[in-house]
Amino acid sequence: MSRTDPEFVEIISNFSQDETANANILTEKERMLCILAALLGCQGMGEFQNMLHAALNIGVDPVAIKETIYQATAYLGIGRTCDFLIAANGIMEQHGVRLPLAPQASTNEEARFERGLAKQVELFGPDMAKRQTDGPALRRNINRWLADNCFGDYYTRNGLNGQEREMITFCFFLAQGGCENQLRGHTAGNFGVGNGKEKLYSVVEQCMPYIGYPRSLNAMSIIDEIAAKEK
Repeated sequence: MSRTDPEFVEIISNFSQDETANANILTEKERMLCILAALLGCQGMGEFQNMLHAALNIGVDPVAIKETIYQATAYLGIGRTCDFLIAANGIMEQHGVRLPLAPQASTNEEARFERGLAKQVELFGPDMAKRQTDGPALRRNINRWLADNCFGDYYTRNGLNGQEREMITFCFFLAQGGCENQLRGHTAGNFGVGNGKEKLYSVVEQCMPYIGYPRSLNAMSIIDEIAAKEK
């Protein structure tokens, strides 16, 4: 691309690697995880591979990167994450990372529902438990799966802390678009774990070069909306 489109490369490099990066208030690990999560969300495979090389070069833990891809599966689906996992494995091996990585599971088949439901309640309040008993009958299956799979299988894993998991989840919704209700819920979830308005604004800013202005501005409006309700 440097040969065929040098002006384009200059524009995007100056903007994404200099101008927006210089405005960043996140840690470098947080910034890289957000960008990788956003590229998963918008299915930007080529740039995902470029940024994964960059993340490994600056020392981002491969476990944290793998956990980001694993958790994306709950929000993007197997069909949109498996190719990214395969690509990541190849890049990690190029960087001398020995695979498989150490296991990160902290629960088992018998405990995953209770642990996952407890994590839902911790993040989003007691109404999450009521969905298991008071929710519509036709949603009984998916409400249980949200507890045992989405939260029990992923959120209980080691390798990322609660702030990091909510942050990357925000990025999955931010980048794929069409998930504004879920973005509202996880904006509140981020506030609950200590990722405040200023930090979420910085998250959006660092993802914006990779996902564009419309989704970024929509997300900022949602952050403002939820912050106003929290007062």
